[in-house]
Amino acid sequence: MIILDENLNEIIKKRYNRISGIYELMDRMIKQEWRKQLLSNVSGNVLEVGIGTGANLPYYREDIVSLTGIDFSKGMLKHANEKIALGNFRFPIELMEADIQELPFPDNKFDSIVATCVFCSVPNPEKGLKELKRVCKPTGRIFMLEHMRSENKAVGRMMDILNPLTVRLWGANINRETLKHIGRSNLKIEMNTPLMSSIMRELIIAPKE
Repeated sequence: MIILDENLNEIIKKRYNRISGIYELMDRMIKQEWRKQLLSNVSGNVLEVGIGTGANLPYYREDIVSLTGIDFSKGMLKHANEKIALGNFRFPIELMEADIQELPFPDNKFDSIVATCVFCSVPNPEKGLKELKRVCKPTGRIFMLEHMRSENKAVGRMMDILNPLTVRLWGANINRETLKHIGRSNLKIEMNTPLMSSIMRELIIAPKE
């Protein structure tokens, strides 16, 4: 049976709402130094998609103009809002519930777009990537930390076997071929740094003209 995107969205939302209280324990696979390095390059009006519980918030530069954070999980946004209330941020922050596949923003709005381990759970990753391209300024950049299917054949096959379990537990695909999705979304990879073999990567991406 084929599940429509909107139904799949609701299934994944419920899973992330369910695990929102323990998500930061799971999110420790992203090392602090990786976050610091990625966000040191971010400037201007910033959009963070899949902001989750707000784990990236302490690592943004103080001189960014503004930060807009979206997530489709109310549970995740609740924890992010708690961090903002307790923090002392020098830039304005706005959080909203929204779907990366249908962003509620005009074209060419943001200077920088951030996504950290987001595209493992987007039902239609190419649709989401094309939305990032649409709302990114032509001179802007998209900054990503993403885990994806290993290029090692044996490890990749094992990830394929385990993937149905991870999807059922919390809605994340561990075998996404994200580099291929980026190439098919009319985006140009300017920097591709392996962080954990070929599974975790730091990416800087530019919209193609």
